[in-house]
Amino acid sequence: MARSDDPNDHKGLIREAYRIEGITLPECRSIFLDWALSLPGELDQNQALTNLHAVYSEQAADHPMTQVLTEGLQAAQAPKRRGGWRKRNR
Repeated sequence: MARSDDPNDHKGLIREAYRIEGITLPECRSIFLDWALSLPGELDQNQALTNLHAVYSEQAADHPMTQVLTEGLQAAQAPKRRGGWRKRNR
């Protein structure tokens, strides 16, 4: 896979997913996981995801990768529960 000039998708994984004809939702999820795990440490994952979603959701609203990007954004924005069992038992 060729490198990308897009700092939000430096390996070009998301871009290539949109080019694969007939790609399925599970395949997109696998590619998304690879993308997330390969992000450089200095890059803000939420911002990169927001930027990618802004670009691709307009170009291919009903593509399965757009659905995965949307799910990723929703998960990133969901409030995180903190404390676990120790917090509840006080």
